[in-house]
Amino acid sequence: MKDKDLRKRVPYHIQRDVLDELGVDQVAEKSDFKISAKEKLREAVRCTGPRFKSCFLSFVPLLTWLPRYPFRENAIGDLISGISVGIMHLPQGMAYALLAAVPPVFGLYSSFYPILIYFIFGTSKHISVGTYAVMSVMIGSVTERLAPDSDFMIPGNDTNSTSLDIVSRDAERVKIAATVTFLSGIFQVLLLGLVRFGFVVTYLSEPLVRAYTTAAAIHVIVSQLKYSFGINPQRYSGPLSLIYTIIEDCALLGQTNIGTLVVSIVTIIGLVAAKELSALAARKIPIPIPVELITIIIATVVSWQMDLKTEYGVEVVGKIPSGLQAPVAPAVSLLGSMVGDAFALAVVGYGIAISLGRIFALKYAYKVDSNQELIALGLSNSIGGLFNCFAISCSMSRSMVQVSTGGKSQVAGAISALVILVILLKIGELFEELPKAVLAAIIYVNLQGMMKQFGDIRSLWRTNKVDMVVWVMTLILTVLFNPDMGLAASIAFSILTVVFRTQLPKYSILGQVPGTDIYKPVEDYNQVKEIPGIMIFHSSATLYFANAEMYIDALYEKTGVDVAKLLSHKKKLEAKRLRKEKKAAKKAKKEAKKRAKEAVKAAEDVGAVEVGPDPDTDTTLPQAIILDLSPVNFLDTVGVKTLRNIYKDYGEAGVQVYFCGCQRGVVESMEKGDFFNEKVTKSILFSSVHDAVLYSLHHMIKLIGINSGEMEMLYCEI
Repeated sequence: MKDKDLRKRVPYHIQRDVLDELGVDQVAEKSDFKISAKEKLREAVRCTGPRFKSCFLSFVPLLTWLPRYPFRENAIGDLISGISVGIMHLPQGMAYALLAAVPPVFGLYSSFYPILIYFIFGTSKHISVGTYAVMSVMIGSVTERLAPDSDFMIPGNDTNSTSLDIVSRDAERVKIAATVTFLSGIFQVLLLGLVRFGFVVTYLSEPLVRAYTTAAAIHVIVSQLKYSFGINPQRYSGPLSLIYTIIEDCALLGQTNIGTLVVSIVTIIGLVAAKELSALAARKIPIPIPVELITIIIATVVSWQMDLKTEYGVEVVGKIPSGLQAPVAPAVSLLGSMVGDAFALAVVGYGIAISLGRIFALKYAYKVDSNQELIALGLSNSIGGLFNCFAISCSMSRSMVQVSTGGKSQVAGAISALVILVILLKIGELFEELPKAVLAAIIYVNLQGMMKQFGDIRSLWRTNKVDMVVWVMTLILTVLFNPDMGLAASIAFSILTVVFRTQLPKYSILGQVPGTDIYKPVEDYNQVKEIPGIMIFHSSATLYFANAEMYIDALYEKTGVDVAKLLSHKKKLEAKRLRKEKKAAKKAKKEAKKRAKEAVKAAEDVGAVEVGPDPDTDTTLPQAIILDLSPVNFLDTVGVKTLRNIYKDYGEAGVQVYFCGCQRGVVESMEKGDFFNEKVTKSILFSSVHDAVLYSLHHMIKLIGINSGEMEMLYCEI
């Protein structure tokens, strides 16, 4: 209450002359200095010693922060955090490899090489990069489309029997996954990173990203049903493939492997219960319980002891080779068939990582370089692709664990990579008997956070219905068209909503708040009054080709002046007057000799008729119209032409038009569009609505002279 009273008592008094655009330029001494494009290019390519050093250090951030690493403060926290996250990488990497339709060991490779690359080039201290469900299912859609099971069927011993060549199929799918990952990394580094195209993520709004990840989670769940029920449905691709897959799965439910289903149900129940207990114990135990690691250890032991593969036909992970693989060149012949998929992977992976990175950077007060993050992820994917990794991004669950266990720098990520290295070299082969149904169950449980995002619909309905429509449409489009095509369609729809908003702005007539220089819409305030003889028109959106016609229609409607109709009426009156004058002239000439006096009198009578007031003339026509252009941030050629026509048409109707609140770019567009000439100068432009109002009143008092006493009194009050 005191703050409100204090604001009321703050004095505000300025006395100055009314300034138009020319006056402001003169008082403020406008600078016309501009750097030429040639100079800008020369400055951009100029290379000096300090500039080269700065560019190199920004390209390799490790060289900047590692020498100053506070070992005593951060070492213990990063060590504990790295081990905890590394343990999470094991089950998640193997599980998400199933989503990518490649053998589980390649999920471990993807949890090792890219993390080391990001450690060198990344700028976020807290995100955990590696395998991610959304990226994995996008990879899986590519690998299964380009290498379907039908391409690897070989004849059996019987005449009509065939069998699946799993080894050849998996080898081809690994090659495809690595190639599309390599290409997406190239897109991130070359096409987006080096040209500083990090702003592309601005087209991925939060509702769009959350809806997209929710839809991707649905794709993930459907893709894992075959492992939970032990069935082998046909692979579908293209639009509506998710619907076809669900129908196929339902049709095959009669072939469900009971052992596999039991393993899935028991694992899901156990994971959910264990995670709830872990959450309750988190207050007392500083280090999170590795529920998923414990689950796969128990499941592997049970599978080995009970021989689930042989006795019950439960599908297991299979052979996990020890050690690391040598780099392999990407399959160049496949690049042309996966360009769209690679670009979608590049944008989605970057969008998710930078969104989460900015959240942690804001929370812990440091800066994340969006363009450098793009380069870091691109190098992680392109180099990782050479080592048979599939595309990576950032995981929310692992990042939260990394932060909660004391991780304070990228060192935690490097330590987690070392944990995976130990697993690859020594421990990996111990998990060969792990049922794939257990990995599918881990995926289901990890996706529960994404499925909770359906609650966004309710909250967005209350806060912003347009964002809610974007959320729902993104979900529908992604579910129907698959993650790659769904992303493009969702971004297009989101941009269309922006266009529609500019086409449907709020138009209003402004009035003055009594005793102030503040102007507000008259329909929104009871005490706001219009200035007599002046109409102040305001639009809440910019003016461009898509809404120019609606802008003019709204101006006619709000001001109550249809200029086109008024001018047409004036032209008809003018034509009528000319016809009468011509007729009178002929009549006067014919009878000049006989009745000269009568002809003169007749001509005077005609003149008297024409100068008299027309009964159809609108006596409420305003003397001036002020267009508030403060929301206009750019003008295209159609916008400039629209303003020119408004000024010309209203001028012919006897109404003076002024513009106020023009930004510099708008004024420059008007200059380039030849809006100004010898008769139309910048004197009709004003910095504020109040300046334009005062000038209009002064002009009306000086030139019109009608009710000048009332006008002068009003001018003094304002």
